[in-house]
Amino acid sequence: MLRLWLAFACLLGSASVFGNLRLELDTSGLTDAEQQASQALLEQAMAALPPSFVERLDQQVSVGWQSGLPAQAYGQADPRHSRLALNAELLPALVDGSASQPSRRSHGSQQRELLATVLHELTHLYDRARLQAPAAQLKAQRCRQQLASRGPIGLAEHCRSLGARRFSLSDDPRLLDLAGWQERAGQRGARDPRNDQTDRSPDTYELSNPREFVAVNLEYFLLDPSYACRRPGLQRYFREHFGWAPASQAACRPGLAYMNASHDFTSQPLGSIDPQQVYAVDYLFADANQQWMSRWGHGMLRLVICAPGRPRGPQCRLDLDRHLVLSYRAFVGDVQLSSWDGLSGNYPSRLFVLPLEQVIEEYTKVELRSLNSIPLRLSRAQIGQLLEQAAQLHWSYDGGYYFFSNNCAVETLKLLRTGTRHPQLQSLDSILPNGLQELLAARGVADLGVLDDRKQALRLGYRFDSFRERYQAMFMVLHERLPIPQSSVEEWLELSASERRQWFAAADLRSNAALLLLEQAALRRQMLLAQDELKRTYLDQAGAVDNPAWSKASQTLKAMLDESGFLSRPAQLLDSGYGLPQDSEWQALQAGSSSRQRQLQLLSGQLETQIRQLLEPARLAELEGGKANLQQLDQRLREQHKASGGLIL
Repeated sequence: MLRLWLAFACLLGSASVFGNLRLELDTSGLTDAEQQASQALLEQAMAALPPSFVERLDQQVSVGWQSGLPAQAYGQADPRHSRLALNAELLPALVDGSASQPSRRSHGSQQRELLATVLHELTHLYDRARLQAPAAQLKAQRCRQQLASRGPIGLAEHCRSLGARRFSLSDDPRLLDLAGWQERAGQRGARDPRNDQTDRSPDTYELSNPREFVAVNLEYFLLDPSYACRRPGLQRYFREHFGWAPASQAACRPGLAYMNASHDFTSQPLGSIDPQQVYAVDYLFADANQQWMSRWGHGMLRLVICAPGRPRGPQCRLDLDRHLVLSYRAFVGDVQLSSWDGLSGNYPSRLFVLPLEQVIEEYTKVELRSLNSIPLRLSRAQIGQLLEQAAQLHWSYDGGYYFFSNNCAVETLKLLRTGTRHPQLQSLDSILPNGLQELLAARGVADLGVLDDRKQALRLGYRFDSFRERYQAMFMVLHERLPIPQSSVEEWLELSASERRQWFAAADLRSNAALLLLEQAALRRQMLLAQDELKRTYLDQAGAVDNPAWSKASQTLKAMLDESGFLSRPAQLLDSGYGLPQDSEWQALQAGSSSRQRQLQLLSGQLETQIRQLLEPARLAELEGGKANLQQLDQRLREQHKASGGLIL
């Protein structure tokens, strides 16, 4: 029995000795100084690696210096022979110490780049080793404990019979989601062939494929103390995978930076979200309308943010001026979507951060569409990670917008699934905004019950009604008091400004009040039509050549579209760094965003004076006529109100 226990102990001891990564320096042709510098580099690499990495990668890796490698290559691995070759041209600087001098290289010096190269190539070996999943590791451990006396062959056969699944980091679904190779809508298991998280990358080589993404990011996970601040989701993934994180960690900037895509060009666009002040996240759904691209509605996320000093709780729902909306939109400088370009993906898809009040006005007053704000049942941890993922995409993502495969519903679901890791979302698939709303409710993630009591839903901000009902009510006032032939508010708004003006003289005080509200709606409608007309004119490049009279105004409009790009792609403001911006970049962001915002304000003023050159005469006449109508109605109301003694009959 004692002999058996001794043999068992020896077997376990040998497993611990031979079950670890071992780096062996190839000293062929190296001087003592070169051997010493090389060995120090390898010891640094071993010290930087997670203990579980070293334990699981059961290989002896030969490391040597090789001539003839490309000048830009620091090294390369040969997985078939467990060999790592480093560029011999870099060895002299490592020996004399000049490689440690600060430089503009990604990791700060040539020596750090060499260290990162060793870690990078070892990660490829680790990734290819096809690590066993945690559950399978436990089975294998029990197998070794129970069957150690059977010998290596019997042990291997028995463990294979357990059916332990093997996987690598670069095909882990969770990492692929975080990295940017996400599942495609309607194609279970199929992933996006291209990674569109192209902005704020530490090294664009990471976008080549998932294997390089893992290797590049492990470099930064191990060597950059700010990695947890810049890519918190990926840092959390590696920390959980290895059960370990580097001891050296930088202090993160409080809050998550974003650009507020408000129409108010006088405000500072750079803002910061404090996750602790976010009370809830809602699925914000805009009802469908008759336009082709909006017939299934529009899906967004609403962040219910508490006002400063208010404790986190239900009362925060009343702080509407603080709430933000995360909305995936096709960025075309607000150019009206065309059916063909929406099908072919010619529009960039970006994550906009918008003030809730602006979104409410856009949909309820201009597009006459109601909004439902449906609370999502998320834990505090899920809300925090969702905000991190949203911020990450806001600063890195520049995808393509497709109506039927990568629209607002698909993008929002990807964000929810990756950000929250909610179990009910992992198998969820929807390509339509209204379908996503129904599925979220069916899975118990969204609470549609808040809409049961319409009045309370309106009072508490779970629903924002379209102004269409209000306009129709005002139209009925006209219909009752004036012999107008139209039967609906839509027919009334279709009339020209001069046709509507004919009824002003016959209107009493109450009718004039209704006319004023409807005239405001008519002017908003004409402004929306004028906006679409401007964009079509701008996109008609042939027209720009044939009509030099409006070329200056066209140039102003183009400049506005170009300048506004930073609001949805804020990475344009920074020429260095990666991931979420930190304190060292904040001053540059403030200066850059303020400068661009001032330029937008200036261009907006110029465009107002040049607008006549871009609009068709009929549209311009309608806008001018609408403004004149409002002035006339306002004056008549003042006179009638004074004559009636302040009463509206």
